[in-house]
Amino acid sequence: MVKKAEKKIRITVQAFEHKVLDEAVKKIVNIVKDSGAKVVGPIPLPTKVDKITINRSTFVNKDSREQFEMRRHKRLIDILEPTSQTMEMLQDLSIPN
Repeated sequence: MVKKAEKKIRITVQAFEHKVLDEAVKKIVNIVKDSGAKVVGPIPLPTKVDKITINRSTFVNKDSREQFEMRRHKRLIDILEPTSQTMEMLQDLSIPN
């Protein structure tokens, strides 16, 4: 039995704040469901943490350091069997920066 090739759109959404990310993902999922396509996700991907360590003092006190971190949250959304209406609605979508 030969399967027909499925059309699929894979969207990866990234943000530094998880609340903003979850809001954007909800908007995307609602739009896709309204257009009649099937949605798989959102699937949370591992959070990437970038840590930066700097000396507080430039000359002495090597043990006095400060650490900063930046977290990148990711979500994955698969859209199965998208229609032309789905594509138009996704292109018109505005997500906060």
